[in-house]
Amino acid sequence: MARDTHLLYGWHLSYFTGKALCYLRYKQTVFVHKPVDMLTLMWRIKNKTGAAVMPVLRTPQGEWIHDSSRIIDYIEAQSTGPSVHPATPVQRFASYWMEAWGDEWWVPMAMHTRWTYPENYALFEREAGDALLPWLPGFAKKTAVKVVANKLRGMLHSVGVRPSQLGVMDAWMDPMLDLLDRHFSEHRFLFGDRPMLGDFGLVGTMYGHLARDPWPARELVAKRPHLRAWTERMAAPEHAQMPAGAQGLLPNDEIAPTLEPVFQAIAREFLPLLEGILAQLQKLRLDWPEGKPLPRRLADVEVPMGQGRFIRAALPYSLWMAQRTLDAFARMSPLEQAQVRQWLRKLGGERLLDLDLPRLSIHGVRVALESQVPDQTTPSSSLHARS
Repeated sequence: MARDTHLLYGWHLSYFTGKALCYLRYKQTVFVHKPVDMLTLMWRIKNKTGAAVMPVLRTPQGEWIHDSSRIIDYIEAQSTGPSVHPATPVQRFASYWMEAWGDEWWVPMAMHTRWTYPENYALFEREAGDALLPWLPGFAKKTAVKVVANKLRGMLHSVGVRPSQLGVMDAWMDPMLDLLDRHFSEHRFLFGDRPMLGDFGLVGTMYGHLARDPWPARELVAKRPHLRAWTERMAAPEHAQMPAGAQGLLPNDEIAPTLEPVFQAIAREFLPLLEGILAQLQKLRLDWPEGKPLPRRLADVEVPMGQGRFIRAALPYSLWMAQRTLDAFARMSPLEQAQVRQWLRKLGGERLLDLDLPRLSIHGVRVALESQVPDQTTPSSSLHARS
């Protein structure tokens, strides 16, 4: 492997590896994709990052960067090509907000569509087994995969994939996927003719789960050809490049009208989730030492989901993504901030800007309270890792 080549560890099956893969391909980064075997995951990655996680990017300088958002920020800082951050304030903020929604809100949907339908298991068993123990026979691979699968199934309850809620999730997904399909019937990407950070946040659930696992690929994505075509553009860099005559992003800092109901849903549903997590964290932090990792999950929080209600464990980790979004807002001029606030007010999401978030840093797969206030000129993900 060339000394100037990046190495990405992760599985195609992995939610966040899909996000990182699509980004690195689009940026035409020189990298080698390495499926993660058991030894690499449990020894090398854990020793280098403090957690057995994927994706992980090993840089030519020998750094090990875990977390898809942090990987993107690292490559953006090195890149001389077009940025995945819009230059105008509303589109830029909306892109960060969409990344947070894609990373945090869609995880239960991806877990539900994978583990509720047994026909998906054959693909998971084959690919995870070949990656984990490529040098061992089939029966050993199946045994190892069963351990991993049981661990993942053990997370279903905490993220809200509970038998009583499957109908609520299904009733939410159908109209939301329809909204996205309609948008992509008119626009190649979320904000115009080339992908932005928000596209990469949203593609994680599509690349590794909904568009790849047999059941959701057939029952959800194949029926929505424009959504499927967007997923294919995101996965293939030759399809993501702007065609001749394309205009780049929408002019005048515009957000497409087809995305308005999507962002309204984000304000109506995702924002209360963040508020519920924060309310629990504010009580906990009174007696919690700075720098000590918080519990990975807190008590349940109940939020709107479509026409129903959805209950899942409060994950302090989600607040790091809110912090990342608000850091982007803090780096704007007062005039730009006023434009963003006006846009959020029309959506019913202005409360996002008033969240009193404590500063958080990432410790492995958990977050910890920190005391320092970062320099607002520094991208948030250069300060904190995320997995």
